[in-house]
Parts: sequence; C-alpha cells; structure tokens
Amino acid sequence: SIDQPNIALTVDLEVYISGIKVTTVYKNTIQDISGCRHLGIAYEPDTVVSADPETCSKLTCSETAVLETIGCGPLERCQGNNTCVVDTTCTVTGPTVINVHGQLNFIKDRCAYSLVSIPSIPNLYLVANFRDRRREDVSLLDSVILRLDGPGVHIHLEQGGRVWLDNSMLTLESLPQLVHGVQLSQDQTGVTAKLSLSNLNISVFFDGYTAQILLEGPAGSSVEGLCGNSSRSLSDLRLSEYSSTSCEMQYSEPADTTIDCTSVTERCNLLKEAPFSSCNTDIDPEPYITACTDTLCKYPAVDGLNCQFLKAYARACSLHNHAQDGWTSKTGCSSEAFCQDRTCSDHEFCGEKTVSGDTRCFCRAIFSSKYQEINSLGDATVCMQDSASVTLVGCLVEDKRINYSALQLNDPTCRGQVDELTHMVTFSFNSSNRCGTVVTTNNSYVIYKNTIRSQNYSFDVITRNQFQIDFSCVHSQPNIHTATFRIRDCSVAQKISCGAWNYTLIIKAYTDAGRTQVVQLNSQVRLNQRIWVELETNGLDGSMVTVVSDSCWATNQASPTSSPRHDLIINGERYSDCANPADLTVAVEQNGLGTSTLFSFNMFRFTGGSGEVYLHCKLHLCPKEETSCIPNCNAAARRRRSVGSKYEGEASIGMSWTH
Repeated sequence: SIDQPNIALTVDLEVYISGIKVTTVYKNTIQDISGCRHLGIAYEPDTVVSADPETCSKLTCSETAVLETIGCGPLERCQGNNTCVVDTTCTVTGPTVINVHGQLNFIKDRCAYSLVSIPSIPNLYLVANFRDRRREDVSLLDSVILRLDGPGVHIHLEQGGRVWLDNSMLTLESLPQLVHGVQLSQDQTGVTAKLSLSNLNISVFFDGYTAQILLEGPAGSSVEGLCGNSSRSLSDLRLSEYSSTSCEMQYSEPADTTIDCTSVTERCNLLKEAPFSSCNTDIDPEPYITACTDTLCKYPAVDGLNCQFLKAYARACSLHNHAQDGWTSKTGCSSEAFCQDRTCSDHEFCGEKTVSGDTRCFCRAIFSSKYQEINSLGDATVCMQDSASVTLVGCLVEDKRINYSALQLNDPTCRGQVDELTHMVTFSFNSSNRCGTVVTTNNSYVIYKNTIRSQNYSFDVITRNQFQIDFSCVHSQPNIHTATFRIRDCSVAQKISCGAWNYTLIIKAYTDAGRTQVVQLNSQVRLNQRIWVELETNGLDGSMVTVVSDSCWATNQASPTSSPRHDLIINGERYSDCANPADLTVAVEQNGLGTSTLFSFNMFRFTGGSGEVYLHCKLHLCPKEETSCIPNCNAAARRRRSVGSKYEGEASIGMSWTH
C-alpha cells in the first residue's frame, strides 16, 4: 500500500513517486494518492489484481486500499468459469440434526419438525418425524415427508424401505421412477428422492434411520428449517399437523448401567482416523462425534446404531467426492440398510432379536409401558351379546419368545386371527362355535371362561416355555331394583348391566294362553280371570345358559317384603321353583328350560285390600350343562341344585282388578 498524503510542490519539476510519474502538479495543494502493492506492482483501489476462473478466486484491491481474496461462500463450491453454486449437506440421524453449517440440534420429544424450506420455493417442505423405540426418554428419526403443496402431494419415506404417495404404497426399483416431478429409486442402501425446482437440485436419502439432504443451486440460495440457517426456535419449527397431541410430553428412565461410555467414545472417535481422516478437512467430524457419543452413552448400541453415525459421516463424505474406501472393514459395519425389507406397524419398530443380526418387530417403549404396568399382553376382553374376544399385542407376545401364530383356545381348531397391518392377534368364541368354553357360576355371576394356550401345552409336573392366558365374560344374575311396575304400563324392560355382558329382562302379562293379547294400558282384569306372566330375556345365549324363576309371590303393596303375602311359585324345603300346592290355579308352564319363564294363575284380590295386586319374582341364571337347573316339581322331590349357582334377583309387577 502506498500512502503519501502531505506532498506540497512549489516548482515545476518532473516528479516520480515509487516509479509513477506525476504529470500534473498543483502548487500549494495537498493530494492523497492510495493504492495496493502486489508482487512489486501498485494497484489503484477498487480494482481486480488477479483472478482464477477455475477456482472462482479473485484478488482485489478494495476501496480502502486493502488486498482481499474473494471466492465462493461457505456453503458454495466453484463449478468453473467463475461460477459459484450452493453445494451443502444436512444429516439427520438418531435424535440429532447436523445442519448445513455443521451445527447440532438435539430433538428430545416425539414431534415432527421442518427440516428444509426454501423462501423462493414456497411449495416445498421437508419434514422429519421423531419417535421413541427401546427407551421412553430418547427419540430417534423415524420417517421423512416430502411435501409439495402445489399439487398437494405428500411423499412419505418410512422404515423398511416403504414409500407412500399420500395413502398409496409405491413399489420402487433401482431405476428412478418419476412421481409428480420427483425421481424415486431404491437399492440395498436405502431410498433416494430427487427433484429440481427453480434451479435448485435437492436429493433426499433415507435408509430408515438416517436422512441426508444434498442441496445444489445458484449462489445466494437461502435454506431455512432445522437444516438451514434459521434463527427460529425449535418450538417454532415444530409442525403440529404432523405430530400427535402428546408428542411434547417428556419421559424419564433410569440410566442404562450396562453402557460403557468410555468404549462408546473410543468408537465414535474413529471418525478422526483413517480412512475417515482424509475427509476431515472438508467435512468436520466433530458434530458427528458429538451426536454419536451423546446418543450411545444413554441408548444401547443395538439395531444398527453402533454403525449408524459412522455410516452417516462416510456417506456425507462421498456426496462431496471423498469416497471412504475400506471404512466398513475397519469398523465391522455394512453399507446396506438395516431392516430394509421388514414391515412393522405404527406401534412397532424393527430391531435386532439376536446378536447374529436376526431382526423382528419390537413394541415401542411408550406403547408397551401401559401393558407392562398391569402385567398384561393385550387389551381387556370384549364381551358382545353372544360372543367374546380378546386381542393380544403380537410384539409383546414375541417378547416372551412365543410364536403367536401357534396359539389356540381350548379347542385346538380355534386359532388366533392375525392382523397383518397391526400384528395384533385376536381370539374369539361365540354361540355357534364355543371353542371349548367352560361355563361356571358363583353367587353373583355366570362365567364363560376359555384359555389361550400354546399348541404344545403340557399338564406334566414340569414344563418349559409354555403359554397360557385365561379370559372370561360374565352374565350377572338378574336383579331388577325397580320395586313396582303396573300391568297397565304394558310391558316393562330393564337393561341389566353386568360389566362385561349386557342383557335385557322383559316382563309381560297376557290374557290368553297363546300370549297374543297383551294387557294394555288401562286394561281391567276381572277376578278369577286367567293371567299368563312371561319373564323373557334378550341378549342371552340360550345354548349356554337358562333362566330359572326361584319363587314368585303377591302382596297388596309395592314393597316385596310387605304383608299379607300369597305365594305362587315357592322355593322351600319340599318344593323348589314349583307351583304352590295350596293354590291350585297356579301352573308353572316353563321354567329352567330356556331364556324365558312362564307361569299362569287366576286373578284374585286380598281381602280388605285396595284392589291392586303386586307380583314379585326372584330369578337366577344357570349354565345349560347343569341338568339340575330344570325344576323337579314332584311333590316328594326336591331339585338338587348347588347353592353356588343361585343368586336371587327380583322383579315386581302390579295389577288392578275389577268385578
């Protein structure tokens, strides 16, 4: 640099300054002449000293007379002819995002985030979804979504090499397939999606566990999102439309004491050694090492995670023409994608089941925790009107080393139905196929019980690796709490809630034996008129259970315990569920044979009463297999029914009479 600020000339002379002839001289005038010197040559400010088109490098003398070297920006490369283009990579692996500047972001929840958005291309978004796997407190990259809002296209890249176009699964090959302007291809290493928009080339690679985004375009292109230079917070980049409502909930688990963090650090530092070191000057290994150690010091190095960060760095190098030959042999890793062709359901992930590398679908930690808390392998039994079913979670059953496709009910022909999408296994029985269901009773319930068991189940003294789960549905014994319903109210129905199974008891009164003339509202019943009373159920399986009227009696008040009382069907020492021999008009026409009972009598009144008669009946349910449920009404006989099968439910009906 030359700086001669205070030169005053008063005579006419030829003047040279550093070899430069001054041709015009102003007397009594001060002039500032500045410049730059390079290789002994002076250059005026704001001029180009030298340029190399092949490296896009320029040496200039700045306006302030400072020599400056100008080249491509930090995210750019020179493609010759003084042309700089954007050429940068973003890597998303495990819970970490290494952006185009080599900066790290750690994702601690299970939400979806914006990875890439281009202000000049408003229709393009790249989204990353994070989910839990073996631990509740560590979230890992789970899937990637390429969203093109112009045509309303969503391309989902998922585990197992699955690619969805909106709701349709695509079948890809190594040759690119053009889908809405996106070139999609798949090989043994993973899935690649390429597209070009506004002179910007974008390549997205995903192997089910790591995503790498290569951006190439004109200089000055701006990238926002977690991959770019966005100054927005993580919460601002979270996308609720792709996230579950509870995705931000934080979980905690005890530290895994089996992890040796020292060994983990040594392995992650392999990225500083050959053959990786040849790439270290162009791609900083430190963000990858930090991501590797931070993750593997708290999460087990299984399911390919032991190689995942090394593989991600090797591929990032290869994208920038630094092939990492020999890295797989040095690290014991494979370049092929892990679990590439195994399809797991939404609540599962693909992982290693053996040290040798065999894989299967495992339950995600948060999903399985709700079953582990109650020591269950599936959901509660579902009891419908005439059927029962129970669903087991396939991945939980496999955790017990049980092949769920080889399970059965008591009847070996009754096998579980496997849902191929969810891997849930459902076992069921119904009235037409009981599958060996055993019916028992206690004081309050009729119990329908079956057992899920392994095919090789043994009743020997000792056994190994056998499987048995009992499940049941119950009918509560009838118990109608309504004290009164009058005959002029026509029929009365009350729903009986038994927790698992529901049924309905309907009581009707008729004036004819064919039960066609129902006593209607305001019907008048004459003294000594024949009345038929039917107690009918809906919702019971008649092939498995019967209804028995234990006793029926009449009072002149609504309370069943009021007096006077007149017995119609009695349950005593000599008679059980049979007509009272003291009232010869009573006839028990059906009792204990099906899901309804029927008896008849001649209408009467209580002496000095109000003219109304209230009937009350105690009922119970009985397994059909128990022949003792059928009343034996011989005068000297008493039905021998186990006390445990009887539960007294109560029904009442009131009637008015006229002369």
